[in-house]
Amino acid sequence: MASSTPAPEVSYDPHTAAFAPFGPEGDGDQPVWNPTEDSVRPVRGRHRVAKQRNGMARSGAVLGVGMIAAVGAGGIATAKDKSPVAISMPDVDLGAVAEGIPVVGGLVSDGGDGGDSAPQTETTSPFGGTATQAGLDTSDATTTVVTADAGEALRARILQQADQQQTGATQAALEEAADQAADKAAEEAADQAAEEEAERKRKAAEEAARKAEAERLAKLAASYTLPLTSYQLTSTFGQSGSMWANNHTGLDFAAPTGTPVKAVHSGEIVEAGWAGSYGYRIILRLDDGTEIWYAHLSSMTVTTGKVTTGDVIGRVGSTGNSTGAHLHMEVRPGGGDPIDPLTWLRSKGQSI
Repeated sequence: MASSTPAPEVSYDPHTAAFAPFGPEGDGDQPVWNPTEDSVRPVRGRHRVAKQRNGMARSGAVLGVGMIAAVGAGGIATAKDKSPVAISMPDVDLGAVAEGIPVVGGLVSDGGDGGDSAPQTETTSPFGGTATQAGLDTSDATTTVVTADAGEALRARILQQADQQQTGATQAALEEAADQAADKAAEEAADQAAEEEAERKRKAAEEAARKAEAERLAKLAASYTLPLTSYQLTSTFGQSGSMWANNHTGLDFAAPTGTPVKAVHSGEIVEAGWAGSYGYRIILRLDDGTEIWYAHLSSMTVTTGKVTTGDVIGRVGSTGNSTGAHLHMEVRPGGGDPIDPLTWLRSKGQSI
């Protein structure tokens, strides 16, 4: 057990790096200081003293390892001056850098123990300047990891995305233009098909109307007839001449005197006799109210009553205001103003 007497006052000599107590006991005037006996307080209970390893206590080893780890992590140069070691940079794959993939370089030559004989090349520090200028100790480095600058990687990625978007927009525009062209072509084809169908229907309707008219005229032809079997047209409706005070109001059929004159359709004779410039005239009223006037007759066969289509009602003559034997025929719908007899006869299926 250590003595319970107070520990002597201790001084530190920087030149000898030794502690020496002041007091009368020691070599000469300096007494010998025993830290175990003089400074260590009594320990209660059991106390394990750390064993020394290679002259260094375990606590000192731990402290040293911590300092080495701190120096390695922070990149702090050691107190011992060493010549800067050059770092050679290998070729870097720019595609990998743009994708943000770390690139591992080749081994760094440190020239062995003779650092002065290594090639003196420098690499740029990410903090600005060279690795040596930044105060980094690169003597123990074996590999170099190069990471792409964040701004350049972001710029490359943005440009790539912009190119992809531009390509996508162009492709979308082309597809839209193709769709519009296809839609326009389909619309034009549909319009053309609709026009063709409309034309087909129009022609079919016209053909149907023509057939219906032919059937109608065929039926009318059976019920209508021309006033003369043999004739020659000499004056038409609306024609002007010195023979008439106004334009011609009927149709003239030239034929020999006494040629039979027939009823053009079934009806009733409402008037027969002398009519001045018309000479002998017969008025036949049809079932629909249309009046047929027969003028310049030489004789009248039927003067009253019902007649049917084709019945002979008179004969051709040249009575009244006439220059030759002919039948002057007028058509007056409802007993009103005259219309063109040629058009009316044709509408009844008569070929004239």
